[in-house]
Amino acid sequence: MILKQLSILLLFFILVNCKENNGVQNESDAETIEKTALSYADGFSIENHQGYKVLEIKSPWPKSEKTYRYALINKESNSKINLNPSDFEAIINTPIQKIVVTSTTHIPALDLLNVEKTLIGFPDTDFISSEKTRVLIDKGLIKNLGKNESINTEVLLELRPELVIGFGIDGNNKTFDNIQKAGIPVIFNGDWIEKSPLAKAEWIKVFGVLYNKEKESDSIFKTIENDYLEAQKIAEKATKRPTVLSGAMHKDIWYLPSGTSSEAILLKDANADYLWSETTDKGSLSLNFETVFDKAQDADIWISPSYYVSLEAIEKANAHYTKFKAFKTKNIYSFADTKGKTGGVIYFEMGMARPDLVLKDLIKITHPELLENYEPYFFKRLE
Repeated sequence: MILKQLSILLLFFILVNCKENNGVQNESDAETIEKTALSYADGFSIENHQGYKVLEIKSPWPKSEKTYRYALINKESNSKINLNPSDFEAIINTPIQKIVVTSTTHIPALDLLNVEKTLIGFPDTDFISSEKTRVLIDKGLIKNLGKNESINTEVLLELRPELVIGFGIDGNNKTFDNIQKAGIPVIFNGDWIEKSPLAKAEWIKVFGVLYNKEKESDSIFKTIENDYLEAQKIAEKATKRPTVLSGAMHKDIWYLPSGTSSEAILLKDANADYLWSETTDKGSLSLNFETVFDKAQDADIWISPSYYVSLEAIEKANAHYTKFKAFKTKNIYSFADTKGKTGGVIYFEMGMARPDLVLKDLIKITHPELLENYEPYFFKRLE
């Protein structure tokens, strides 16, 4: 009888123990995962785990099918965290102390977060316009790594950066493959394929988490967002919407932004009538001259005519350009001649990070009466 009671009691403890282990986790094992709030960007996410963070890059280039996962561990907590390396592209210690970036569009994030001194290498440093970063280049603290399409991996590996921020149009890049094989993590930045200007700017939060500066990056983005939305409200006060043409010919094709592009969204938010705003093509539109001329010969304003920096250069390139109303009235504006100390086009470096400034430029061009005292940052009227 006693043996039977002991057996029943043992069975009870086994069942209770199984229920505890297979049901709700013990409090010590439970983990609350919080995601960093994103308002616009779709191409990345940040998860906050206990003792580490997970950065996911979802769309580093068009038609990307793979999600890239990176574990970010604060250097002070590194010895306390055990993660399976096979679950991630790389396990990275933060904050980053030595970094290589490969596009000028990455430079503003370092500047805004005041971590530009961590940059130790860049392909073709002449393209960098940032005054703070140019000082470091002039002192020899940032090495020239050749050209973006053929990075000098030998020099890069000698520098031993903790991280490389890559840029690619697809997943086929032997240079980045070799860098990763050498044990240096590569994170692909996909800000350029986001759908809206503010979504592109929100990628500063990726740099924020790499440098343990999430609060700073969030504050910076909110300031940019607020300035953008305030400028948009100012543009809504306009009583007229001037018609706008964009782009120019390359050989026999006129390339101009699709209606779903960031450029078209900026013109819409500036309360301008972009003549191809209704198109939904992905990427640039490719049209012949006759098609563009038929629709835009009477356009009030011509924005971003390729790399031409004067009316004379436009006329020499193609005499047919002179038939447009915008040419006759000298209402052509470009960012191509706003350059840094060594010739880098400032718009290509800062335009994506500071859509608020781009929008104000466009409002000044299309509705000058609304921003009487504003001096355009990127765009100049061609003479």
